[in-house]
Amino acid sequence: RQEVMNQIEADVRPNLAKESQNKAFITKLIVQGMLMLLEAEVVVRCRQADAKLVQGCSSAAQTEYTNLIKKETGASKTCTLSIDTVLLKEECLGGVSLSCFGGKISIDNTVDIRLRLVMEQAKPAIRALLFPVVEAKVEAAASAAGPVVGTVGRQWTN
Repeated sequence: RQEVMNQIEADVRPNLAKESQNKAFITKLIVQGMLMLLEAEVVVRCRQADAKLVQGCSSAAQTEYTNLIKKETGASKTCTLSIDTVLLKEECLGGVSLSCFGGKISIDNTVDIRLRLVMEQAKPAIRALLFPVVEAKVEAAASAAGPVVGTVGRQWTN
């Protein structure tokens, strides 16, 4: 089962690598991280290959962040983004990592972390889709066992 799950993850990786080059996607990752931090100055870390893309998304992300805060809270809040000189590893699929207070608080919004999170959260649903026979056998075995009689004469069904 684990081999199949690993293969699914491997099959998805090339598509996610392409998506990580999408300007709108990167902008949303940055804004999401900014909303988690809610600080006036945030440092964005990315791969060397994505530096120009991330730099190009900075202005739109700052504007979107300010607009969202204003819309949701009525408050006027801005955030200044800067690109970190320390880079993410090139084998990373893309995305960004955001930090503030000299790196003491950070949000990892890389595609790799998000994929790992989705795979973990979706594992039960994926297994149920891939291995329905096993689930059906467990249910059939429970039904075949019949009702269980308790110590005071009550009946429970499995």
